[in-house]
Amino acid sequence: MLTQYNVVNENTSSSGSGESGLYNRIAVLRAERGISRQDLADAVGVNYQTIGFLERGNYGPSLKLAFQIAEFFGLPVEAVFSTKPFRLLSEQVYGKALEVKAGGKR
Repeated sequence: MLTQYNVVNENTSSSGSGESGLYNRIAVLRAERGISRQDLADAVGVNYQTIGFLERGNYGPSLKLAFQIAEFFGLPVEAVFSTKPFRLLSEQVYGKALEVKAGGKR
């Protein structure tokens, strides 16, 4: 089995995208569909640890792997990967970020 990811130099900004400089929604997409890292890894032909590295932003996927993951979820690649942070779901659905008060309650 070929490992399909590229090591990307560390991102010097504190962007939260990890070392790859890419943001992704892999963990969110897996969670909402009830898919394990192993299930996704098997479907796209990589080791389950690769999925974890991608989710944390430790590695940037090859173009081929990015398209395979997007196709697996039935989404365009730009819905799964981005060079800019994704908007919060509350912003997308309600048009604004929901405020969270101290203690984690709204």
